[in-house]
Amino acid sequence: MVKVFCMAVAEKGDPVRILASEQDLSSFSFFQRGSITEFINFFTKTVVQRTQAGQRSKIEENNFLAHIHTLPSGLATILITSPDYPTRTAFSLLNKLSDEFREKFPQTSWATLNPVVASTKWPELKLHLTSSQDPASADPFMRVQRELDETKIVMYNTMESLLARGEKLDDLVAKSEELSSTSKTFYKTAKKTNSCCGY
Repeated sequence: MVKVFCMAVAEKGDPVRILASEQDLSSFSFFQRGSITEFINFFTKTVVQRTQAGQRSKIEENNFLAHIHTLPSGLATILITSPDYPTRTAFSLLNKLSDEFREKFPQTSWATLNPVVASTKWPELKLHLTSSQDPASADPFMRVQRELDETKIVMYNTMESLLARGEKLDDLVAKSEELSSTSKTFYKTAKKTNSCCGY
């Protein structure tokens, strides 16, 4: 099952600073969540540190897949997911996150920013995390593809219905040809019968 565990925004530097972060660890037991949070934060910082500015990358580690987009300004957006999360959807979300973050927080405010402050000023990040759990709803292209697939199924079923209907029509046409010969016979018989009774 596809799952997004973390969405984060970080500033590349020495050390890397996580500026905003939201996590969904509901699929882990309560006792594992502290360790998983530490791992995700460490993984996020390591990935940001090792990804050059202006690059996009995917890094897999222990059934986690980090999608990262580092801007030339040093701002990095990170999405940590299950390995089967669609790549295009992940990078589409990262672009959206970086645009929203830069619009909401100018670079001059990054020095005082941390995940706690960011969560109060940017509650939409939590909403993005929730909506991204369904990649089809998070990515308009996937939604269109799903609709096309559904339309294709409907068309296929319609074609099967038309073919079945066509077969029934063929049977009716064959019966009408039989009816025509029977009708002609009936007409001739009726005419003969009526001619003997005529005045």
